[in-house]
Amino acid sequence: MDACLLPPFLQPGDNLWVTMTSGTLRETAAFEQGVAVLRSQPYTVHLSPNINDRWGYLAGSDCRRRLALMDGIKGDYQGLFCGRGGYGGARLLEDWQWPPAPAKWLVGFSDVTALLWALATQGIASVHGPVITTLAQEPDWSQQRLFDWLIGKPIAPLSGQGWGHGIARGILLPGNLTVATHLLGTDLFPNLDQVILALEDVGEAPYRIDRMLTQWRLSGLLQQVKGIALGRFSNCQAPPRIPSLTVEDVLKDRLGDLGIPIVSHLPFGHDGPNAALPVGVLAQLDGDGGTLTIVHKDSSP
Repeated sequence: MDACLLPPFLQPGDNLWVTMTSGTLRETAAFEQGVAVLRSQPYTVHLSPNINDRWGYLAGSDCRRRLALMDGIKGDYQGLFCGRGGYGGARLLEDWQWPPAPAKWLVGFSDVTALLWALATQGIASVHGPVITTLAQEPDWSQQRLFDWLIGKPIAPLSGQGWGHGIARGILLPGNLTVATHLLGTDLFPNLDQVILALEDVGEAPYRIDRMLTQWRLSGLLQQVKGIALGRFSNCQAPPRIPSLTVEDVLKDRLGDLGIPIVSHLPFGHDGPNAALPVGVLAQLDGDGGTLTIVHKDSSP
């Protein structure tokens, strides 16, 4: 995978589009608080018409959500923020063609992984970062990191627990493990050659994490990557009184023998600080020092 084209960094007065690509809105107060954080920045925030749509667990029909996303891509907006995760983003990508339009920032995580990775296959960078319903709960440093990246300022390295095996440079590809696993074998799955994977997950029992990582091993994909950055695997315990490995045991067992730099316990993912990570840019992973550093930040002309 080659480095992706960076959309123009945001300027004061730019228009931002907030849309629901996945699950229906359930956290109204959190959503409104997140919109307020966005509006505290020097931008004009616009909400898509499907914000309050509901079709079962989805924020409206696939058609309505596609149209709302398309409006953001084709309209006079310089950044697109996803309202929440949940489920449904991958459904939008069936028979989907990215329209010809200037590159612009797409921000989200969790279920939004499907859109971020699909965009990476088109050679466009994006941001794995808070959705609107989680934005207000982010600590100040995490909010600032997101807005700093979007205007082209340097962002600090993240520190975690190094597993050794030296230093690697590669193209950063952050995402949710479960969502990414369900893209395997599709045209939406990026080429992992020269990639540093950054993975997180939530609410998956250890045996399910094991099953997913074993699928990646059997596919041969993990043999292609330069390094792996691990974020938070929150609420990933086994049910009570069920014999189990811990999720930490599983990660060590399924990844520890790859012979590449790995850093765990990095501050991104669910249920805690979710440090913004650009998708498709050059990064350095130090398996000895336990750091993940963004190397490339220059906007394309």
